[in-house]
Amino acid sequence: MGLSTMVQEHLAVPFTTTMLGVQVTVEDFDLTTGNQVLACCVRGTWHQAIGILDLPLPVPAPDGAQWIAAYSRWAP
Repeated sequence: MGLSTMVQEHLAVPFTTTMLGVQVTVEDFDLTTGNQVLACCVRGTWHQAIGILDLPLPVPAPDGAQWIAAYSRWAP
């Protein structure tokens, strides 16, 4: 849970990335009951949560992206 908190506190949002060829904005993060970090993505009126480990990061990556790498070593 500590690493998920670090991701939520230190990964700079909002940022834009591309998922399946569509540009989306990552606006926030959420935590599931199983302690999985979800990125809350928005495009227009559409909202979609995606696991932070499945999120393609833009180049250059946003500030704090190193916490995703640390979280990936801990996550089940």
